[in-house]
Amino acid sequence: MKIVFASTPSQEKEINGLVRYIYSNIFPLYFSDEEICQFEQLKVLHTSEDFNTLKDAFLVMTSIQTLISILEATQPDGQYSILFDKNVETLQEFGLLFPFKYEHFQEERCIKNHMLSIYSNADNELLI
Repeated sequence: MKIVFASTPSQEKEINGLVRYIYSNIFPLYFSDEEICQFEQLKVLHTSEDFNTLKDAFLVMTSIQTLISILEATQPDGQYSILFDKNVETLQEFGLLFPFKYEHFQEERCIKNHMLSIYSNADNELLI
């Protein structure tokens, strides 16, 4: 008999927070609002069902966190490519679509859109 522990609601909440972070802090640096909207329609990183075990949820969380760390690194490094691909593969094993290669994030293509993106977080909540 094998005992497994189910994923917790707080883990699933954390995963959803990480996905929101990618949409609001990472994607606007590299893609236009129209492209990000298409990602939502394609359900990129959409978590439609609960993760079966604690281990599954933990693997998904760490893969997303690793991708964020790689993409936020100040100096792009070709060595990150293998690590990036491994974590994308892990996400795909759990049914999360992330159809990108490391090369998609090599240069900030739409930095102007980042300033006006509907997906990025507001710098100030109150305008006086």
